[in-house]
Amino acid sequence: MLDLNLLAVFARVAESGSFAEAARRLGSTRSAVSKAVAKLEVALGARLLNRTTRHLSLTEIGAAVAEHGSRVLEEAADAENLVASLTSEPRGTLRISASVAFGTLHVAPALAEFLPLHPKIKVDLTITDRWVDLAEEGYDLIIQVTGQPQEHLVARKLAPVRRQLCATPEYFRRRGIPRTPMDLVSHNCLDYTRSGEQGRWLFTGPEGDISVPVNGPLHVDDDEALSQAVLGGLGVALLPTFIIGKDLQAGNLQAVLSEYIPVERHVYAMYLPTRHLPAKARVFIDFLIERIGADPYWDRDNSDATRRPSND
Repeated sequence: MLDLNLLAVFARVAESGSFAEAARRLGSTRSAVSKAVAKLEVALGARLLNRTTRHLSLTEIGAAVAEHGSRVLEEAADAENLVASLTSEPRGTLRISASVAFGTLHVAPALAEFLPLHPKIKVDLTITDRWVDLAEEGYDLIIQVTGQPQEHLVARKLAPVRRQLCATPEYFRRRGIPRTPMDLVSHNCLDYTRSGEQGRWLFTGPEGDISVPVNGPLHVDDDEALSQAVLGGLGVALLPTFIIGKDLQAGNLQAVLSEYIPVERHVYAMYLPTRHLPAKARVFIDFLIERIGADPYWDRDNSDATRRPSND
């Protein structure tokens, strides 16, 4: 097997253009470097350098071997960096952009647990629904709800985004519990204007896709504000459980027709492609995944009113 140390020495000679400069960079002597190259030539059975009293130049074979040697050195450096990133204590400022609802309700509270575990990390958190430019704006992570992560980013899935059709128990006592999506035509349906489903809600059931024309007195561009209107008893709405999970668990809201609502989006942590993700970002993503759980904590014990005896 080829001695990789000899290959590394030759790569430095090819890079620097002289035995003396390569020796300086390697902390060795000119004689030792020259002997290492000669030994590599013997091992390969080919001349790698054209030598004159004034100049060194690569042969055709030497150029190919030098390119390979450079890659070996890069891989070795990457391996060292990888080990360092996995074993060194995470530190530095972690810049995160998180969507308004998920960032406010789940990322910010998580930091109260995360930061004491990593005292050498500081967090700069921006709450916005705008897609930031990681490279231009200097962010380490984007945490967003989407059905399709941006192709140029690495995306790690944090949680499914389940939506529930819900209202207060009092509303359902007054208006009745819908048993099929088409029953919604007689209900106050509150629209989230950024969903792309204004005036017509889409469901999926055993019989296929169902498009239901809906009508109601309120259209809102913020799903947290919409949840407050639903909690006030104004009507029914399709809302993500990461916003209303606690209210479903507490019985403040009831979910209906869950079997007709597929999971179409997820929460992702996204970052620029890099050989080795900085430790500060890696540990935070791992922390969020463990904290949220395979079955997100906001979805546990949620129930569907259509599966319970009705009071109407």
